[in-house]
Amino acid sequence: MISMVNVPVNQENEMTARFINLVASLALLAGCASAGKPADDKPGGREQTFVETRAVVIGVDQKRRLLALESDDGGRMVLPVAEQFRDFQDARVGDQVVVAYTQAIAWQVKPADEGAPGVSERKTLSNPRPGEAPGGTIESALTITATITAFNPARGTVTLTGPQGTSQTFKAHRPADLEKLQVGDLVDITYSEALAVGVRPEAKK
Repeated sequence: MISMVNVPVNQENEMTARFINLVASLALLAGCASAGKPADDKPGGREQTFVETRAVVIGVDQKRRLLALESDDGGRMVLPVAEQFRDFQDARVGDQVVVAYTQAIAWQVKPADEGAPGVSERKTLSNPRPGEAPGGTIESALTITATITAFNPARGTVTLTGPQGTSQTFKAHRPADLEKLQVGDLVDITYSEALAVGVRPEAKK
């Protein structure tokens, strides 16, 4: 129901560097990344945060497609609503709203013959079925596939090179996982956001 920021694919050089740094900070090849996987599997993992907020609609601007909300703790926000969500015209002051936001980053190492360096983006929108409560979900994901161009088990480091040739070297939090790598292996790094909004119409008096 609410629009999300779209990251242009033509910024892939800048995004590659940012993604590689982000993955490093989230402990790529960390112990949790390999949990539950066979010993010969390539490392991978996922980190995510989830926030849910309950609020009430205090204002609706149909022309500019803006929704003003007040949360249970008194905080106020004004949110733009994507045109694709057809139920916006049904929003009324006093409606109860539940907003659920998920932010995640996932990474997976794979053999060189299972892909190629690059950038891809996807976005999905969903509306409720007829008869269901107003609301909607929007999901956005950006994936950068980088190449492992070097690793040093003695130093516990690994170097990733993005599609545009930008390289970053960082410490592996689980050096033992370096034994599962080969120069030329690829790493899929996916940053995703999902925002779900459910509206419960104000009860008629």
